[in-house]
Order: sequence, then structure tokens, then C-alpha cells
Amino acid sequence: MTPGEAIADPSWAKLRVAVIGLGTSGLAVLRFALCRGAEVIACDDRDAEALAGALAALGPLRDHPRLHWALGGLPDLASGQVDLIVLSPGVPPSRAPILRAKQAGVPIVGEIELATRYVTAPIVAVTGTNGKSTVTSLCGAIAQATGRPTFCGGNLGTPLISAVGTPALSADGLVVLELSSYQLETAQSLCPVAATILNLTPDHLDRYVDFAAYGETKARVFANQPVTDEPSPQGLCVLPAEDGHVLAVMSRHHPRRPALLFSAKPAAHLRAVAAPHRLAGWVQDEHLCIAPVPDTLERYPICELHIVGRHNLGNALAALLLLRASGLATYAQARQALATFDPLPHRMQLVAEQRGIRYYDDSKGTNVDAVVAGLDGFPHPLALIAGGRDKGGSYQPLVEALQRTATRAVVVLGEAAPLIAQAFSGSGVPILHAQSLPHAVTLATAQCHPGDAVVLSPACSSFDMFRDYAHRAEVFVSAVRGLTPESP
Repeated sequence: MTPGEAIADPSWAKLRVAVIGLGTSGLAVLRFALCRGAEVIACDDRDAEALAGALAALGPLRDHPRLHWALGGLPDLASGQVDLIVLSPGVPPSRAPILRAKQAGVPIVGEIELATRYVTAPIVAVTGTNGKSTVTSLCGAIAQATGRPTFCGGNLGTPLISAVGTPALSADGLVVLELSSYQLETAQSLCPVAATILNLTPDHLDRYVDFAAYGETKARVFANQPVTDEPSPQGLCVLPAEDGHVLAVMSRHHPRRPALLFSAKPAAHLRAVAAPHRLAGWVQDEHLCIAPVPDTLERYPICELHIVGRHNLGNALAALLLLRASGLATYAQARQALATFDPLPHRMQLVAEQRGIRYYDDSKGTNVDAVVAGLDGFPHPLALIAGGRDKGGSYQPLVEALQRTATRAVVVLGEAAPLIAQAFSGSGVPILHAQSLPHAVTLATAQCHPGDAVVLSPACSSFDMFRDYAHRAEVFVSAVRGLTPESP
């Protein structure tokens, strides 16, 4: 479908739809509804000037006669002028105009809910606090290796609504979705054939009453799966064996749902698995081992992987179980996909090697938990570059992680540099202060020997010095490429 192309759909022709929030998914819903003949009210707190880039991307649709604008604040939608509200993930459902509309009986859905009504393909759903994009992309790579038409997106990349009508969403296709807690809030009928909560750590507590409420929202990914006595390919639940928060939220909200558990440790090092769950993925003798069904064992050589870190072994196990235990991919397809999968940009991505020193971009590591996970099992001695805008958490877990790792030094920069340096006081880990990211690259390189690594994994947001984490990564890569053979 090209922008502006009309699609005959009588079910939409008489609808008045309010699209609230004009980010990527909101604009995709706007196009979807407008091209099917609905009358659309486009709502956003931002004004036309702030939305100039997004509005320009609409092209001719911007002036469509059935499109009405309500910018600079949310209008009253409770007085009968709309038949449906489609709420973007970034807009809290607790906003007063939205609550009034709900009390008035106006149906409120999200883009994922709307799109899944048009999906007949099997859906694999991935959520959690960290690692979602990597696991989603791994699942997408395995899905593509099957030869079936595949959609891979959601919170990662392309909105699902944009793929309605494509072969990937048909019964012969395969859909892999990354889902945020915000998207799950308004996904009432989502029913994936396989789903996972990868982990739970405190996040988005400005939106949720407490951590328990955040976890409960994540658990909605399993809400519509059939409950069976054993893990079933028609409603597979994959969970981390050692994440007590995930297991606790499942025990509270889905106590009868059996799960396949995974861990990036040897099976002998794990506690006994409590019913109704079964340990189905672990690491042993330099292999990823999975038992997709009882009394079977599949082994995938770790040496074939391009991704590094113990957390990525867990990510790979989760992806394997989602696609193999559901029967959606064969062993050969899964192994081929894993062996050719490259890390996502800015997620522990090897970006250069000079004079035997490897340089890794993990600019997406914007919180301490993500950085600690990325460094666990890191295969080389390293110098870490960290800092930026502080997010209010403790750096002590980072200190403990680097004390367990062969750490040459920590180079700190940005607003959080004094806080990180203070946390490392007395730890025995050398701390160096940089004035800029290029300076940090030079300092970190000087601490390393051939076979070592320089890792940008900031544990902070980027907004004190950069536009975003991608801009921070660009500066890092540029600085690495600017190193000369005479550099320290």
C-alpha cells in the first residue's frame, strides 16, 4: 500500500477515529484508518511546529478532507464525537481526557490490539526490561531462515499495523513482535503461540504505581494463551530460570501456566525446577543446550555465535526455545540463523579492531543493569568508558561486576563522572577522567594490550553531551577510526 491509497473497507467507512499520540505507531494508525475511509482526529500534546517533521512525512495525506487536527493538547473525546480511540504507547491511559472517554463508553485500543485483529499468522512475542530487541531480532532471523514470509517489528522498528495485508500476516507467514509494557497495556486480544518475559528490573516507575504493577503489565503477554498441563506449542511460555521477579509475577498472575525455563549456566549449577515448569535451556561444554520437548537434547556451538557476553547466551537460548519448542523452525534453520546473526547496532557491537585491541559499541547500555548483564562473561580484558546523565540508580552493581572481570580501567565522563568515580573509590579499579568521548577513547586505548577491548557501555543516558545514544555511538566510532598508529 502506498501512502494515500484508498482501500475499500466498509467496516471503517463510517467510523470516527481519534488517534492520540503522533509518534511512529500513531502515524501508522492514522494512515491505516484514513486509507480505509474513516474520519480521523489526529491528537497530540505537541503543536504543529514541534511535529513539523512527522507531519511532512504524511505527504498528501496531511490535507485529506477526512483528517482533522487537534494539536497542542488533548481535546474532549467523551461527548460522542468519536467511535474509537487508538492510543499510542507513549500516552498514559490515566490522562484525564482518556479516562473521561472510557467512562463514556468509547472503546480504547492500541496499535498492537488493532493490528492483531488482522493477523492469522503465528505470533512470537518478546517482552522484558532488557534484551528485548536482541531476542526479537534473533527470533526474526530464525523465522526468516524457515522461508516463510516474516514480519519482525513492533516496539522494535516497524509498527505491526503497517504490515496488514502482507503475506507475513497471513496463515502462511510468521510474526515476531517486540512488546513494551506500554503496548501491552492496551493489547486485549493478543494471543501469541510463543512468548517470553526475559527479565524484570525496575523501570518506568514514573508510569506505574510500583514495580509489581510494572511486572503485572508485562505478564499480560500470556493472558490469552490456552492453559495446559504441559508446555504446549499452541501457547508456549518461556521464562528465565533465575529471575525471581519474573517467576514471582507469573506465580501471582498465571499460577497454572507451565513454562520452559532457560539459564546461561550449566544445568548442574541451577536449583531444582519447581512444578509446573521444566528446565529446557542451559549452557554446557561451550554449547547452548536445549530440550524443546522432554527427552530430547539439541546442542549449538557457542563458537559459532557473533554475539558476546553471558547475557547474550541467555538471549540466544530464549530465541531457540521460542522457535524450536513451538515447532516453527527446524534445528538446521535455527543453527544457521544463529551462526550468521550479527549484534544489533549499539548493543555490544564490535565496530573496529586496531593493533589487536577490539572496540565495542554498547551505547544502548543506558542503565546499570543492562551494562552489568553485558559485561558478565565478557571474553576479553577491558577498559570501560562510562558516564553521561545520571538516572538515579546505584553504581555499586557495576563496581562488583568489574571487580569480577579483568578490568584495565574505567574512564568516566559527563555529568555522572563524579558519582561513578565515587562509587569505585577503594575498589582497586583504576579510574580516569575524560573531558570528551574522543579523549576517553584515547585514555582507554592507552590502558589496553593486544587481545584487550575498549567498551563504550555508559550506564547513563546520553542527553548531557549528545542528541541520543545513536549520536553518542557515532562520536565513539569516529574517535576510534581517528586513532593513528602513533596513538597511545
